[in-house]
Amino acid sequence: MSPSLESKHENGSLHEHDGRPPLERQLTLSMPAFPQYHRKFGNPAPLGVLSFAGPTFVLSMFNVQVRDVAVSNVVVGMALMVGGLTQLLSGMWEFACGNTFGGTVFSLFSGFWLSFGLIYIPSSGILGAYTDNPADAAQLHNALGVYLTSWFILIFIMIFATFRSSIVLAGLIILVDLVILVLAVAQFTQNPQVTLAGGYLGLLAAFGAFYVGAATLYTKDVSLFTLPTGELPKEKV
Repeated sequence: MSPSLESKHENGSLHEHDGRPPLERQLTLSMPAFPQYHRKFGNPAPLGVLSFAGPTFVLSMFNVQVRDVAVSNVVVGMALMVGGLTQLLSGMWEFACGNTFGGTVFSLFSGFWLSFGLIYIPSSGILGAYTDNPADAAQLHNALGVYLTSWFILIFIMIFATFRSSIVLAGLIILVDLVILVLAVAQFTQNPQVTLAGGYLGLLAAFGAFYVGAATLYTKDVSLFTLPTGELPKEKV
């Protein structure tokens, strides 16, 4: 999800292919008890992906009515602070690192969680605009369906930018888009079984995001092992 570093050795020094300073000038190599880290920018991708995974897991658990919980408003706090704020910070850091795709994905998903949370805050008046008047109550599900459909389109656009990243990332974005589509259909049809299906698909997406987040975090610099991601070709062959 974040741009990979390509380097080569010249006269015992590690240089970047893309004209950046030597790698030893970007890394702190002599911090006792601490892993190596970039002095200027770390990799915001693990934070961004895991910030998506957490609220997705919680919301999906509510959608499958685990422990008979049918009201999902508890997720609002996590949606705003983790899915919204933390992912927004990750997106801005990705842009600063030069990763347009990562910045776009994290920033858009931040917008999703912030807007989703805002809908369910009573003081926003969004739900109240439909529920205060019984004649307008039936419009709420259709309005939420249109809202989710717009996100289905936005995420669909992202899919084609993942085909030179990794199999797990491409699969995750496709699965998330499918989840949004199923939840949109559930709102339009008001069918609880479709909502249940969307919840189970959402759990798959959440665990997929947990895996991708762990895979980007567990690098050789900080972990005793790494996770396979199925890297896709970066250039035309």
